[in-house]
Amino acid sequence: MSIPELGRKSFRTGVLVILDIIAILSSMFVTYFFLYPIEFVGNVNRNHFVESALLYSALFIVMAGISRLYRVAWRFASMSEAIRLAVTLMMSTVTLYVIQFVIYGEAMERMLFLSFCLSLLLLGGIRLGSRIYVTWKQDRRLVLGGRNMKRRKSEKRTLIVGAGQAGRMLVRQINQSENHRMNPVGFIDDNIHLQNLTVNGVRVLGTLEQLENVVENHAIDKIVFAIPSMNYQERLTLIKRAKAICTNVHTLPMIEEVAAGKVAVNQMRQVSIDDLLGREPVELDISGIQSEVEGKTVLVTGAGGSIGSEICRQILKFNPDRLLLLGHGENSIYLIERELRELNLSVELIPVIADVQDIKRLRDVFKTHLPHLVFHAAAHKHVPLMEANPHEAVKNNIYGTKNVAEMADEYGAARFVMISTDKAVNPTNVMGSTKRVAEMIVQNLAKKSRTKYAVVRFGNVLGSRGSVIPLFKMQIEKGGPVTVTHPDMTRYFMTIPEASRLVIQAGTLAEGGEIFVLDMGDPVKIVDLARNMIRLSGFTEDQISIAFSGIRPGEKMFEELLKEGEVHSEAVYPKIFTGIVTEEKQLDEKLNRMEKIKTTEALSLYLVNWANDCLTLEDYKQNKNMKSTV
Repeated sequence: MSIPELGRKSFRTGVLVILDIIAILSSMFVTYFFLYPIEFVGNVNRNHFVESALLYSALFIVMAGISRLYRVAWRFASMSEAIRLAVTLMMSTVTLYVIQFVIYGEAMERMLFLSFCLSLLLLGGIRLGSRIYVTWKQDRRLVLGGRNMKRRKSEKRTLIVGAGQAGRMLVRQINQSENHRMNPVGFIDDNIHLQNLTVNGVRVLGTLEQLENVVENHAIDKIVFAIPSMNYQERLTLIKRAKAICTNVHTLPMIEEVAAGKVAVNQMRQVSIDDLLGREPVELDISGIQSEVEGKTVLVTGAGGSIGSEICRQILKFNPDRLLLLGHGENSIYLIERELRELNLSVELIPVIADVQDIKRLRDVFKTHLPHLVFHAAAHKHVPLMEANPHEAVKNNIYGTKNVAEMADEYGAARFVMISTDKAVNPTNVMGSTKRVAEMIVQNLAKKSRTKYAVVRFGNVLGSRGSVIPLFKMQIEKGGPVTVTHPDMTRYFMTIPEASRLVIQAGTLAEGGEIFVLDMGDPVKIVDLARNMIRLSGFTEDQISIAFSGIRPGEKMFEELLKEGEVHSEAVYPKIFTGIVTEEKQLDEKLNRMEKIKTTEALSLYLVNWANDCLTLEDYKQNKNMKSTV
């Protein structure tokens, strides 16, 4: 804090102390005159009155300092601060009563009681007065009933959905800020006791059921949802209704976002595709990982990616000793390191520029830092690109995973979690096949290592750099069309926080080689996702069309989370299922054969056959097409 700021704060505190002393002395004198008017005129010092009055004010000042009453910003105070003020004054009164009885042999009970009541009114009035003055100064339009007409015309007539605490806070924020170009016309709320009443100067115009009528009758330009705790399905239905009648729809963040510290409760955001996930976001209890992380060294590969960076953010909450941010791209590692350093935590952040294909570099990293927990998120994930470049997919997804997993074993990491994909189940493409082979490597290591290995399979991650959402947004911004490969194509979807929590939870549940899968509900049609995005953006399909481009190389019509033979019948944890641990007995021989394949077509065929358990070494030797390409 600067010297001028410290001086202003000390001045304000000093003024408040003086006003408190005057208030308490005044209450004592008024009370004494009320009880003993003749004695007051004749002898002010009767029954040690003056000493008691001075002692009363001194006791309150001391106790108020102890209870930090002079550190309260009273213009933002709530009922809890008012109760603290009353308790502090009560303690001062009781203390004075005891002192009077001990020293003087008697106590002035009536005078003390009335003085307490009057002092509480005066002390509260001083603090309320400062709040009223600041509110009046910042919000003259409510007090005076007027407003700059030029500015009023430029503001959007805004309807606030929800007249609860969040809605009231939003109105105060709008009234006090020069940045919000909104004119709050009214609330809608299902609380029948609020209908046609005024809340924070804004009238409650109707119920949620009357949304369309209210928007039409009051010429609403903008709708803001201010019910962070609303049931997800109800919220989804309301957003769809609002978007059908108003193109400018915003929402306050969900309780999950506020609790995570990502946004303030009064911070609005544009309605995003996360609002149409199609199900309630899955909440996982990751508190059990505290003992695994606190005071330990944690390594995250692919730390600059969407999932890797979110894992890093979540891990920091559990206070590791060191967090290694390993990635191949220097810019992404720089960005996540800078973001995490701004949190000013005591965790040592170590950026590591390294390629998981470089075993010598990895050995140096593991030998130097000896990580206790390893999260392996580094991978190539783009299906069509990997279909055209299978050798690169093999090097990064298979051998990169093998290198990191073997280093975890060699240097005694307690746990290793690999991030896989639902495309590894019955894969028809190179990317999914390489991830399935990587799973086999991890599961084989789990059979012979003291390190506890686990695999986590994701669906499509909303908001990640490789998802369809950024593509759809870009196409909508350009006026369409939005391209979808096939009208019947479906995918499982999850959010980035869900994905990162699943990874962290798997770290605590792993016993050796399991494949963990999140219960993501029913798969979603991509075309429905496209339609919802068009609607969320304020358009219709007549304005932004949908074009079907055809299935791309390596893509499947639908994805699965576990193969039929992998599924355990019961969840190992609420919303988490696990697959049966398997072992690839010919792993080394098949890897050696794979290294000798030179052509793209042969390598792709080899990988898909292997990942689908359709390949034996005998099959390979008898396959003339494959053999001739080696």
